[in-house]
Amino acid sequence: MTVLFATHAAYLDHLAGPRHPERPERLNAVLAGATRAGVDEALVAVDPQPATREDVERVHPSAYLDRIEGICLMGGGRLDPDTYASAGSWKAALLAAGAGLTAVRELQAGRGDAAFCAVRPPGHHASSNESMGFCFVNNVAVVAASLAAQGERVLVFDYDAHHGNGTNDIFYADPRVLFVSIHQWPLYPGTGRHDEVGIDEGRGFTMNIPVPPGATGDVYLHAFDHLVAPRVDVFQPTWVIISAGFDAHRDDPITELGLAAGDYAPLTSRVLSLVPAGRRLVMLEGGYDLDALANSSATVLREMAGMQGAPIEHATSGGPGMVAVGHMRDHWEHEGLL
Repeated sequence: MTVLFATHAAYLDHLAGPRHPERPERLNAVLAGATRAGVDEALVAVDPQPATREDVERVHPSAYLDRIEGICLMGGGRLDPDTYASAGSWKAALLAAGAGLTAVRELQAGRGDAAFCAVRPPGHHASSNESMGFCFVNNVAVVAASLAAQGERVLVFDYDAHHGNGTNDIFYADPRVLFVSIHQWPLYPGTGRHDEVGIDEGRGFTMNIPVPPGATGDVYLHAFDHLVAPRVDVFQPTWVIISAGFDAHRDDPITELGLAAGDYAPLTSRVLSLVPAGRRLVMLEGGYDLDALANSSATVLREMAGMQGAPIEHATSGGPGMVAVGHMRDHWEHEGLL
């Protein structure tokens, strides 16, 4: 399997402030993970092109983008209580959104089986007109909106430990995109209840699966098999995008979940198998323990490349959450959503 690998040195120029968890070293950790994966022969480097204003304005209004660009042009500043921009952040943000678009074009041209975008800043907390949670431009939403405009049915699967509230809100009434988020509850940003399922034409095209602190990999797989897979069978996606946050790892300093790097292999495999090769995109979101980030990235890249062998870390089991998954299934069946 050929895996396109998109990243850019300009991502290092986005500086979120001293001692901020979303730091440039995160990108270096992912690059170390790519080396650790041992899949050099399968990786093909892709040079991201910046997203255009037209690309980004499918998701964000012009006034919102003008504000961020202006702050960056003045040398940077605080966008909201936990999101800071530096002089290099605007260029990095456009290249982060552009990485997914570039990767999609390369996949559509038949140059790879899947693509991994190692980007900064992350994006899944950014709503159409509000930055938050270290996110400026919603990278995954920009790509999903572009694909939807081409007539594709897009599954966005978010396994970051935090709810992808921005992506959730952007597509909440849109039946062209099925958004699925498995996330810790309670945890920032405090959204993503199981009864948040979309509105109007988009009802049933949002699936939020909150799991308790300590949840392990077997809970994630159980949720996928019993909640996500039946809904996906009906939706029949033509593209899959994974919001790949690795902060569900048990060593992450700002979350409380119980996953290990090995858990990302079967979960990623299940999600990517939902569409044919050439229609699979993975984009980096969170993950703040550098070694966990490297190991988790390596595990996903090995899975994407179809590499067999001993896992970097073994999968986990026995944590809480199975009962919660059962209750969610009962609720969605009662509501006619499964």
